[in-house]
Amino acid sequence: VTAAQVALAWVLAQGPQVVPVPGADRAHWAAENAGAARLRLTAGDLAEIASLPAAVGAWD
Repeated sequence: VTAAQVALAWVLAQGPQVVPVPGADRAHWAAENAGAARLRLTAGDLAEIASLPAAVGAWD
């Protein structure tokens, strides 16, 4: 599982009103993006993601 797949799976988990539109300049990136549709994040996964700092500078 890649970070991009987790990010896309998180967007998909936000509900049907949110639709990710990932870009892919290479065929293997498109295949990787498609793999996100098969990834199911658990409630624990979503809670852990929600607990992450909102921005890179949030640790300062």
